[in-house]
Amino acid sequence: MLDVQTKLTYADYLRTADDERYELLSGELVMSPSPREIHQYILGRLFLRLGTFIYGRNLGRVYCSPFDVVLSDTDVVQPDLLFVSSGRESIITAENVQGAPDLVVEILSPATAERDRTIKLDLYARYGVREYWIVDPDDKKITVFVRGESRFEVVGIYEAEESLHSPTLAEFSIALQDIF
Repeated sequence: MLDVQTKLTYADYLRTADDERYELLSGELVMSPSPREIHQYILGRLFLRLGTFIYGRNLGRVYCSPFDVVLSDTDVVQPDLLFVSSGRESIITAENVQGAPDLVVEILSPATAERDRTIKLDLYARYGVREYWIVDPDDKKITVFVRGESRFEVVGIYEAEESLHSPTLAEFSIALQDIF
């Protein structure tokens, strides 16, 4: 007898508890614990800097989690930060983002680091995210990826004493000493 595991869909995901943080990865419901203080500190600093830059130039919209990004019926994620350019705002609905944002930022936590570096890296590349940042609070580094033909390529690894430059957001630069 075959052991067949049923994949959950977005409709199943919508029936989860509102007071828990879930993602749907390849049809599997995954719960994430509450982030650490350093995670939230960095999230706030990045959101402030990105938001000021993006809204000051009318480039689009930036969101922080929890806000669903529906990549497919079996892949729903909640990136720590995401940016959707003004030319693509049609993918934003009242409930979620329907498709790949232009930029996604994930801040590593002990419970999510492996998933952010592997499963989500592959998902974001497969569905067309243009730029992906992985923020490592412990090592005080940000790795910036851009999407190539079918996968991400590292374009920079920025340390605490350096300034990060975004390929997607021309002229955006941030001194990482202000983030960490």
